[in-house]
Order: sequence, then structure tokens, then C-alpha cells
Amino acid sequence: MGKKRKQPLWKSFRYAFEGIGTGVRKERNMKIHCAAAALVVLAGLWLGLSAVEWCICFGLFGLILALELVNTAVEAVVDLVTEEKKPLAKLAKDTAAGAVLIAAIMAAAAGLIIFLPKIGAWLTA
Repeated sequence: MGKKRKQPLWKSFRYAFEGIGTGVRKERNMKIHCAAAALVVLAGLWLGLSAVEWCICFGLFGLILALELVNTAVEAVVDLVTEEKKPLAKLAKDTAAGAVLIAAIMAAAAGLIIFLPKIGAWLTA
């Protein structure tokens, strides 16, 4: 038996970008996260974030958006496997959603640490 040929690298990237596009188009929470990221970018430009602060923000954007895509994938696989209400299906969906929520809460906390002093300085200037 011969080895199965791997697909070209560009196809892998194409599929990945299709997945991102589908997530943004079809998932409400992904749209919310993208809108929040856009608002943070606008606020960061306005308030003049440092390079380190931008890196923190972009790292957190990436984490949250990636987790939201993984959450969507988990939900799709669970729905594909069973339409019945099963405890393990609920566990998989709930814990994947919980991972996104934890990341979003921590990102919001980091955002407050970064942005509140800058907003305070702007208000008192």
C-alpha cells in the first residue's frame, strides 16, 4: 500500500481561511468578538498604546477568536454525532464555551489594566 499524498500547502491555508470566514459569517459570538477587537484597536490608536500593549491586545484577540472557532468546531462535531441530549455532549459543548468565556473575562481584565490609566490621564489632561 502506497502512502497517501499530502495536499498542497496552499490548500491547507485556503481551508483554514474558509473556516475563519464561515465562523465570522455564521457565528453570532464570533461577530461580537470581532466587533470588540475592532473597538479596542480604535481605542488603542486614539490613546496611543505602546508596542508591548499592542502585542498583549493582539495576543488576546488571537486567543479569543481561536477559542471561539474551536468552540464552534466542538459544537458542530457533537451535533453531527448525536441529536439526542446526552450528558457527555453537554459536557463537551459547555466546557468549550466555558474556555471562550474564561479567555474573554481575562482579556477584559487585561484591557481594563491597559486602558483605564490611559483614559484617566486623558480625562484629567
